[in-house]
Amino acid sequence: MSVKAPALASHQFVVQLKNDPGAMATLAERLAAEGVDLRAIGGGGIGDTGHVIMTTADDEATRRVLDEGDYTYVEGESILAEVDDRPGGMARLSRALADAGVNIYGHLFLGRWGDRAMFAFVVDQPAIARPILDRKG
Repeated sequence: MSVKAPALASHQFVVQLKNDPGAMATLAERLAAEGVDLRAIGGGGIGDTGHVIMTTADDEATRRVLDEGDYTYVEGESILAEVDDRPGGMARLSRALADAGVNIYGHLFLGRWGDRAMFAFVVDQPAIARPILDRKG
């Protein structure tokens, strides 16, 4: 079952997994079998549930693998944002999104450059989130 946020650019997928040995391996193997290259990936798990957040080189093939595997996932536009690379940078940015009523489905850390950190967010309301994320919090 998927929940699809409106998307215009490259997509990010937040995929629910069982928090069991091999769950990530199975998904990665299915993607590899379809020739899907992972571009960025993160995730975790607590209790019985885990998740992976990823971008790939082929959104269509990724969607097909997830649908055929009956994965529960959220797909949405990957919105880039720069954050002050110091204590409170992410707090300010995520608070601004929350105060605007925007839910963060997932985010990926992409790297640091000087005093800035770059993230890719997928949210439930991209049109509201984009100007907030563009402020470079």
